[in-house]
Amino acid sequence: MLSVRDLHAGYGEAQVLHGVSLEITRGAVHALLGRNGMGKSTLVRAMMGLSTPRITAGDVMLGETRLNGMAPHRIARAGVALVPQGRRLFASLTVSEHLTILKPASARHGWTVARVFEAFPRLAQRKSHRGNQLSGGERQMLAVGRALMADPSFILMDEPSEGLAPVMVQALEGVVALLRDEGLGVLLVEQNLYSALAVADRVSVLEGGQIVHSAPIAESPAETLTRFLGVH
Repeated sequence: MLSVRDLHAGYGEAQVLHGVSLEITRGAVHALLGRNGMGKSTLVRAMMGLSTPRITAGDVMLGETRLNGMAPHRIARAGVALVPQGRRLFASLTVSEHLTILKPASARHGWTVARVFEAFPRLAQRKSHRGNQLSGGERQMLAVGRALMADPSFILMDEPSEGLAPVMVQALEGVVALLRDEGLGVLLVEQNLYSALAVADRVSVLEGGQIVHSAPIAESPAETLTRFLGVH
């Protein structure tokens, strides 16, 4: 289990997260919803040990291992991967180069280039294309494939549907379902309510740096969530 326990974090004197707690289990998708500025990306950055924000209290735990203070590459080696907001690909590297740029941390789940291409046949067709030659949907698939090459047990996906056409959002939902079926734990950070509901097992809503709703998807009707999110 990857868990956040009473986490407080922020930037300089500005406190963004105020006692956030949540759990991601293997083989399940936990959707984290919230409007812009509510602290979703801050939470993801804190979980991955990035230089900002600064954690002032609370813990990020992988099983019994405390991740606070660990460098991002050590967190990745421990089994947590990030698909960052905006994809963050290298424009000049090919698809194949993105997938071979790092050595897998272990053989936990056996993700290889061949297996990524099997999961995402479109990437196999575009393996010689550079990052700046891919469509938005292809870039998102590559960002996921690159994260899988770290052979994680858990994967954090920060706003993966941002900027995608509806048909590609639907394809992304299939990708998330595939990761769950492969036994990974997924934290799906989204503003797209209905896309998250299509694949999530549990949903939490972040508002003002606090979790204001957290329940299994069966106990989280869209009508309830729209009240928190201010969407119709």
